[in-house]
Amino acid sequence: MKPSRFNARTILLLLVEAMLLFSGLIVAVYMRLGVADAEEALILKNGFYKAALATVFCLASFYLFDLYDFVVMHDRSELVLRLLQALGLAWVALALLFYAVPQVMLGRGVSLISLPVALLLMVGWRLAIHWVLGHPEVGERILIVGSGSFAVEIARETLSRPDAGFRIVGFVDNDPALVGKSLINPKVIGLTSELRSLVKKENIDRLVVAISDRRGQFPTQELLRLSLSGDVSIEESASFYERLTGRVLLDMIRPSWLIFSSRGSRARTNEVIRVVIHRLIALIGAILSLPIAIITAILIKIDSRGPVLYKQERVGRNGRVFTLMKFRSMRTDAEKNGPVWASNGDDRMTRVGRIIRKIRVDEIPQFWNILRGDMNFVGPRPERPHFVAQLAQEIDYYEQRHLIAPGLTGWAQIKYPYGASIEDARKKLEYDLYYIKNQNLALDATIMFETIKTILFGRGT
Repeated sequence: MKPSRFNARTILLLLVEAMLLFSGLIVAVYMRLGVADAEEALILKNGFYKAALATVFCLASFYLFDLYDFVVMHDRSELVLRLLQALGLAWVALALLFYAVPQVMLGRGVSLISLPVALLLMVGWRLAIHWVLGHPEVGERILIVGSGSFAVEIARETLSRPDAGFRIVGFVDNDPALVGKSLINPKVIGLTSELRSLVKKENIDRLVVAISDRRGQFPTQELLRLSLSGDVSIEESASFYERLTGRVLLDMIRPSWLIFSSRGSRARTNEVIRVVIHRLIALIGAILSLPIAIITAILIKIDSRGPVLYKQERVGRNGRVFTLMKFRSMRTDAEKNGPVWASNGDDRMTRVGRIIRKIRVDEIPQFWNILRGDMNFVGPRPERPHFVAQLAQEIDYYEQRHLIAPGLTGWAQIKYPYGASIEDARKKLEYDLYYIKNQNLALDATIMFETIKTILFGRGT
């Protein structure tokens, strides 16, 4: 399981909510029209299909408001607020649809009744499932094998995501002096030699192996017996950390991680398919955005002196340098003192530039870069040669992000806020490497949808 939003728990949540919303709409029809007229509207006038259409609108609105993000679900007040906003948006969108196409309306007044019904159902359901998912006795019980810094980091990340469905029972280690010691909140509950009895006693569902120095310390026999018995799932710590956080931890990367990443013939076939799809999307995007591009070009010329387009060298796949194009969002003398990292709220931006960067309109010319083959639609964001040389010296494995073509948007862009420092570049690299290892069309689709949400809600930088 990858840490995509579309995992089994998310799909189950979506299906339950689809049934609740659909049922709520049917109840609203009966409440508004009465039994006889409701049956006529539902059966003879395709009411069930109309209710299904309204349900799809609501679910799409929930997605736009991040209501299938378990981090958001952790905050109850934020959860209720977003439910109100999402249902309000869906109601407005449906009202516009009913005005434009009256034939899809369930019945006059039904929407006014269905809105509070849906709100009550959703708030009640979400608060209930929130309580269940966050309950300390519910979820997969995890025992961490090891007590080093990485083991503690895994526990910290897991504890910060109570709705992810994992419960840390404790740690085990080789050192008897550590037994009973609290490392973060769970403590060391036993020795690695006692693994089998601890798994049974504590009803453990999964062992996460986080022993950094495996020479003479790795409990091979104990883990092998448990693996063959099938009593517990056993997972390597880096793999568990990846699917929990959606990134890799640079401090734990070994050369074998890169060597054994999937880059065989199947990966090459998938890459060809992805390139074709990405270029097709770029072509459609370029055509649809043409009116916006023309208006943007005019506004840039009116607002400040200088060219409309800004051209800059960037590092692409295998270190090849190409010319990236953007709508100019900064003053022409922005780098008179040499290359400088852009930052959020950069005072070098023009008035129009501040707006077009916020809503990502400045990126439209990069559709041409995608069509030329310089980039894909999704991938690590390309960096300038000056900064690549600097970051490659400061950060291990930084140049590995050039194993694939860069992208107009990427996993790091949707998972990490705007950054302008070496530490930010390091964090983003962890997400980029995760994407390089796990790239597929489903993950690309997730990134594209999240990018659209970012643009619609003005979360750009």
